[in-house]
Amino acid sequence: MPHRPMPSSFKPIRGLNALVLLAGLLWTTSAFAEPDFLVDADWLAERLDEENLIVLEVRYHPHRYFTVGHIPGATQVQRFKDLGDNAASPIMRFPSRETFQQTLRAWGVDDDSTLVLYDDSSTALVSRLYYLLDLYGFNMDQVKILNGGTIDWTAFNELTKEPTAPRAAGTVTLGEANPELFVEWDDVYADVVSRRDPDVVLLDARPRDMYTGEVIRHSIMGGHIPGAINIVSLDGTDGQSGKWRDDAALAALYAELPKHKRIYAYCHDGFRMGLAYLQLKHLGYEDVRLYNGGWSHWGNELTLPVVEGEEPLGGDFAL
Repeated sequence: MPHRPMPSSFKPIRGLNALVLLAGLLWTTSAFAEPDFLVDADWLAERLDEENLIVLEVRYHPHRYFTVGHIPGATQVQRFKDLGDNAASPIMRFPSRETFQQTLRAWGVDDDSTLVLYDDSSTALVSRLYYLLDLYGFNMDQVKILNGGTIDWTAFNELTKEPTAPRAAGTVTLGEANPELFVEWDDVYADVVSRRDPDVVLLDARPRDMYTGEVIRHSIMGGHIPGAINIVSLDGTDGQSGKWRDDAALAALYAELPKHKRIYAYCHDGFRMGLAYLQLKHLGYEDVRLYNGGWSHWGNELTLPVVEGEEPLGGDFAL
């Protein structure tokens, strides 16, 4: 916590007033959430030379790994090619266990590696990578995310354009995909659109104008899946610093989601929903599942129903 010098006029305050003042200082200096998996630039800088540490960068524009620079020793993750199924339609379905395992091994990842993930997009991009590691059973106690990403790092540290020497091939072994962490389109259709299961909540993590259909991007159709509520996961981060907002702000953001219900989440191509997954799990939601393919699948299947406008259900689905 940063030190705040006392003004020259400061006088000691005792008893209850002192406790109130201390609580106020703690509130004003604790602007961001601090889950165990979030680390800061100082934490990373102290450990960069550790043999077992692997730093992975996921940039929105991957060429900036080379043209702008990267944290010394960081390995580039190409967010579409490395984090999706390149042979599928859409390509951002989850990669198979075998493919993702081979990708990790190419980065030098072993079963006991410590991974530090960072991006330039308020942790939305690395959330996808974090989720895939969780999906396939990697030890998540060994995975950290640099809170604030490149913004936090460059406040007091330099990036480099020097290429990172390839590591020896890793030997990590992944498990089968955990069926309790994902759903397919037919699960969404059956549980939400058709049966309207009261124990399932469908979450659309995209920007509001895409949810309403005012803006159409990454799909043929605009709008949202019937029954979906809209909570923009990036609203849980600070746009200037790229850091997570504090727990009170995150809890307020997701206040309409009951913790005892099952959450199905989706976005366009798998990044914003990954961020929602991390935020909800941090807040204590136990059953959160991501739609494999998301809106880039649903919005391009012309026979699947959509709703336009502000309400989760509209038109024929309002009956």
